[in-house]
Amino acid sequence: MADPVPSAAIESTPPSAAPPPLHTARSGRVLTALVAGQLGMHSAMAGLRMAAPLQLLREGQSAWTVGLLLALFALAPVLFALPAGRLADRLGYHRPVYLAVAVAASGCLLALASTFCAGPLHLGLLCAAAMATGAGANLGMLTIQRTAGLTARDSTERVRVFSWLGVAPSFSNVIGPVTTGLMIDAFGFRAAFALLLLMPLSTLLSARAVPHLPPAGSAVRGPHHTAWDLLRAPGLQRLLVVNWLLSMCWDVHTFAVPVLGHERGFSASTIGLILGSFTLSVTGVRLVIPWMAHRLSEITVLRCAMFGTGVVFALYPLAPNAWAMGGLALLLGLTLGSVQPMIMSMLYHLTPDHRHGEALAFRSMALNMSSTAMPLIFGATGTLVGAAVLFWVVGGAVGAGSWVARRLAASR
Repeated sequence: MADPVPSAAIESTPPSAAPPPLHTARSGRVLTALVAGQLGMHSAMAGLRMAAPLQLLREGQSAWTVGLLLALFALAPVLFALPAGRLADRLGYHRPVYLAVAVAASGCLLALASTFCAGPLHLGLLCAAAMATGAGANLGMLTIQRTAGLTARDSTERVRVFSWLGVAPSFSNVIGPVTTGLMIDAFGFRAAFALLLLMPLSTLLSARAVPHLPPAGSAVRGPHHTAWDLLRAPGLQRLLVVNWLLSMCWDVHTFAVPVLGHERGFSASTIGLILGSFTLSVTGVRLVIPWMAHRLSEITVLRCAMFGTGVVFALYPLAPNAWAMGGLALLLGLTLGSVQPMIMSMLYHLTPDHRHGEALAFRSMALNMSSTAMPLIFGATGTLVGAAVLFWVVGGAVGAGSWVARRLAASR
């Protein structure tokens, strides 16, 4: 039987002419290109996610219509994540990324076209734009994450790689909305959507620095398997549960801090600064992790993050003032910000090379389903019992769930 094709062999290249693996081919330059690529895709989505609802509100549309539009950004990744992950596994990097750019750019183009329309057609074009931009950004993210894992030789390097890659969404959530807002104030929505159209195109430039990669392990892919078979990989279900619990904490914080702040009479700017402190802390810890990766154990970090998050959530409702809440937000950013690089590294370790894209798709589906459903549940629960009880219940759940992270050690 022939040996399996190495995951970093070059696509459509004879073995005698195959270049070295990705992690030996200027991996620093490749990683920079991947970060830049995700920055372009995510900035376009973040900008449109801010601009489109704002346009509807200024036109007098209801809050329900705005909520529906926002839900469509998350619905697209839920529906198309598995096909996107399989596409990345099957075709490598460049063709899926080109397709992602085309889909995301078409979404921005639909938003631009909506400014020339009115009535139901206007709303329909914005809804289609939300779906297209969400789907394109998700396909680009899965492809970029899959390729990023191939730049690393071992788990320590994977932690470093995913820490750097995790900075891109944080900056995107600043670049996209801020530049779009400035453009709206200066020139209007039509100019803002035209600017957003250029952002995913920048990903095409960064793609030139990424070597042409093959579908990882395509020669060893079995003829009969389903996506759900992947969940039988040892430890993968536990890892997804851990990821969901920690992601839920992120959603709770985003939802409950404004509610708790409103209950205590904080101004909008004060609540914004508390949430901004959290984002700043998340970005900071992801910038520090690459320098400490050789001293960190993924499972230890996950367990400490879950326990620490539980403690912070227990203290949040007891914080006497905004300064204390801001300090807790900084601590929460440290715990939740450290999680993503560890989970991504373990995800690569627990799944076969030729199915990394599918594994990333499962993670994406779980997170987007949670982000869609949890705010509705939090809203109903918070109305009944208040934000403080919501903090305590979810904090207790994630703290108790640290035993699941401990059992991941048996799967390593």
